[in-house]
Order: sequence, then C-alpha cells, then structure tokens
Amino acid sequence: MHPSLARLAQLLPPPSELREKDWTSAEQALGVELPSDYKELIHAYGGSNWDDYLYVLEPGCPNDNYELIEWEDQQTEALDILWEFEKRPAELEDEGVRVVPWATTDNGECLYWLVRPGQEADHWTVMVNEARGDRWEHFPVTCTQFLASVLTGDLHSAILSSRFPLSVHEFRQLQPV
Repeated sequence: MHPSLARLAQLLPPPSELREKDWTSAEQALGVELPSDYKELIHAYGGSNWDDYLYVLEPGCPNDNYELIEWEDQQTEALDILWEFEKRPAELEDEGVRVVPWATTDNGECLYWLVRPGQEADHWTVMVNEARGDRWEHFPVTCTQFLASVLTGDLHSAILSSRFPLSVHEFRQLQPV
C-alpha cells in the first residue's frame, strides 16, 4: 500500500467492500497507463466524496456524474476550445504535455494529473484549475499525496474552498443516482 493511501486510511477507514476495475479497458480508453496509487485509491474507496466537497472520479463509476473517462473526454474538448483564446499554463506549453482529470469539486474546480511524454504514471503530479477563471496551481505530488496532505492541512491550495477540509472529516462512496 502506498504510504499516502495508508495516511488516508488512518484519517478515514475505507469501506469494507473493495471495488474491482478493468484497468486495461480504462487505460485503453484514456490512452495512458494510470498511476498505481490512484488504482489503489479506487480499489479501496471507489469514486468518492471527501469532506462534502472533493469528488474522486472513477472509471465505470456507479454515479455517472463522476465517470473518469467521460470527464476526460469533456475536459479535453473544453480545454482545447479554451486554449484558442487563453494562454496555457507554463507547465502545459511543451509538446505532448496534457492533463487528465482525476477529481472535481462542488464549486467546479478540476484536479488533473500533469502527463508528460515518456514520464511514468507514478511520477505524474497534480494541477488544480479554478472553476470560473484562468488560475492554475501545480503541486509536485501524486494524487493520493495531494488528497492526504490537503486533508491533514500539510498542503494548501489558494484555488480550493477555504472551507475545505472540514475539521471533522467526512467520506462517502459514490452510488448510483
């Protein structure tokens, strides 16, 4: 188990029922291999809501609103249109660099992996984009390191809500709606 996932399990124990995924199909649909810590996160917690604010996306999520592959398709299209009019963040200016969403918030912020050509998925870092603006933040950590560090207060985002995280953490696994 990744150390950051162990930190999450200490904060909020995962549900007893594990989620099994066809990672090969998901990765083929996305065109990339996904980070192992994310796969462990989904296996343990599934698509999920943290502190009634942050939603972790899941391939084949029971709640269609948080289906990873659909989000990736929608966000790629939206960003391609946006970057016709706005400047890309500096981290995304190199040829072949892209972002893949892994989480979103109640306010509409999107959390992405920064995917660089030739870089192993386990070394992808996190980028946060504000919901209604052009601000981006880059955090040189994995998605589970980001989630654990935000929940413990060791990492702060100027974009995410000031009311996140809650003082008493909440977790719920996403279910069909």
